[in-house]
Amino acid sequence: MQSPAGAPLAPYLKLVVEVTRYYFDHNATTPVSAAVLEVLVPALLEVYGNASSIHRDGQLARQRLEIARRQTAALLHCDPKELVFLSGGTEADNLAIFGSVKAHPGARKHVITTAIEHPAVLNPARQLEREGVEVTYVPAGPDGLIHPDDVRRALRAETVLISVMHVNNELGTIQPIEEIAKIAREAGVLLHADGVQAAGKIPVDVKALGVDLYSISGHKLYAPKGIGALYVKNGTKLSPTQFGGRHERERRAGTENVPGAVALGVAAEAAASDLTDESSRIAALRDRLERGILDRVPATGVNGSVAHRGPNTSNIHFDGLEGEAMVISLDLKGFAVSSGAACSSGAVEPSHVLLAIGLSREQARASLRFSLGRSNTEQQVDALIEAIAESAAQLRHLSPTYTARA
Repeated sequence: MQSPAGAPLAPYLKLVVEVTRYYFDHNATTPVSAAVLEVLVPALLEVYGNASSIHRDGQLARQRLEIARRQTAALLHCDPKELVFLSGGTEADNLAIFGSVKAHPGARKHVITTAIEHPAVLNPARQLEREGVEVTYVPAGPDGLIHPDDVRRALRAETVLISVMHVNNELGTIQPIEEIAKIAREAGVLLHADGVQAAGKIPVDVKALGVDLYSISGHKLYAPKGIGALYVKNGTKLSPTQFGGRHERERRAGTENVPGAVALGVAAEAAASDLTDESSRIAALRDRLERGILDRVPATGVNGSVAHRGPNTSNIHFDGLEGEAMVISLDLKGFAVSSGAACSSGAVEPSHVLLAIGLSREQARASLRFSLGRSNTEQQVDALIEAIAESAAQLRHLSPTYTARA
């Protein structure tokens, strides 16, 4: 084969090198597990009936739906009847927030949330403000934790809902939900917790936590996207936010996603079966990763609390670097990491969570999130440490800002 000029093309062709890929972005989404895939495909092929139909195909779908409800409820330690299947964590948060506020009588209403929530909570809160509901955004400390006394001080006579994320998606910090629940209970106020980053990673007992509403999402625990659940404590008033049929005990209209629910049920069961051992294994890998980075790369530091966080998340700032440049450099080396929440990628502004805990805009832009999962190994972690050290050195060599400081 020759070029138009008659010369051989080979010298002009770039060699395509297969790069081994390692995934360290499990807080953004997880791959569908083999166990889930094993039940999902047959469910798509064979359980196609409408769970509301009375014929055999419909009743088979209803049976599989309720088995999945029991499996998912077991992960949260709740009654299956308290679980609503829906499309994911965002819809669960929206239903919890809008549904509980709408169901509460009274002209004046007040909601408490925090400055470090996921956009699936913050944006509904802002919409409530546009509709005339007052919202208080409780600040987080430098460790990324919400102080229960700050929640107590924010209470008003007209407060109808408190919404606090259980495990932060960027920092991994675990909030003191049980203490906040006691405050909410004493005040007669509903408490919602976004548990999307908690379920399947740390033990979750919604009864022990004392929450009234709790959101989870399938694609954060090795089920497919498009399925999630909301725990609604028995007796909690919740108005629907979409209208149609009388599905999910009239709390969420729309024909149920039975294959998705089946997948979530199996994922929940798998997570519960080895939660303690797998969490310990991943925490050890996370600590190994942090030690390696801090030892090998100067001018770095862990963002948020080290003591009060979930097992799989590390958020580290690399002074003098741009996080997006590091993400690209590591991607070219075969590693998937994040510079912030996945739903904020492409945004010019730095992470609102990192700014809220007191990082400068420069440090917030220079931060990376590493979120580990079932597929990660010590060998992968060591390879990532090496790649980070190389990328940081290369990028800092090109950075006049970092050179000037050094």
